[in-house]
Parts: sequence; C-alpha cells; structure tokens
Amino acid sequence: MAKTNINANIGRSLSQTDRILNYMLEGNSITPGEALRKFGSSRLAARISDIEAKGYIVYRQMVNVQTADGNSARVMQYHII
Repeated sequence: MAKTNINANIGRSLSQTDRILNYMLEGNSITPGEALRKFGSSRLAARISDIEAKGYIVYRQMVNVQTADGNSARVMQYHII
C-alpha cells in the first residue's frame, strides 16, 4: 500500500537549497557551521552546487572561525554579490 504525505505545508515549504539561496540573496554569507545551525544542512558544498546549477555565481573565500572549544578553524565561506 502506498503511503500518503500528510504534510499540509508541502506545497509551501522551501527546500534547504532555496532557503540557503534566499539567505544569501539577502546579503548574507554562509559557512558550513552556519548552514547546519540555521538550515539543518550538513552538506553545504552540495547545496552551493545546486545553487550554481540554477545559474547563480557563488563566491568563495577561506575564513577563520572560532570553534566551540575555543580554537580556530579555517572553513569555506560562500556569498553571492
């Protein structure tokens, strides 16, 4: 028997890719840690690839971020101009 999706918001909900794209179009940059916290996306590079497939130019730069244990780490930061 086929299962029926009972999500009443299915037609209105945005994908992770669309939510990340909208966030970046508002002028925000994003790192993998921010993508995980804000959007539940553990694969930001894949979402960025999806955004580029839609025709957007995404800029990248390596940045230092503070980790939870007080150390720093270099991560990729993405933005759209």
